[in-house]
Amino acid sequence: MPDLLLAAAGLILASVAVGLFRVLRGPQAADRMMAAQLLASGGIAALLLLDAATGIAGIVDVALALALLAAFASVAFVLGGRGPPAA
Repeated sequence: MPDLLLAAAGLILASVAVGLFRVLRGPQAADRMMAAQLLASGGIAALLLLDAATGIAGIVDVALALALLAAFASVAFVLGGRGPPAA
């Protein structure tokens, strides 16, 4: 069973690597932000599968921190695109 979980984590990381191309070459900022969210989601999924397969302590904490950073990045992207507040 751990081998299957590690293989699934590898497949997720491979799909995330394809998304990295969109981050680097995205035509618009929104495309890049969506690809960055894909990187975060895929990283979280791979970390959780790795934790289930190996049981190494602390991996879930790293996955939770990555989820929190991804949420903050989305909020910063949306608020940064609104421009300065009107006086």
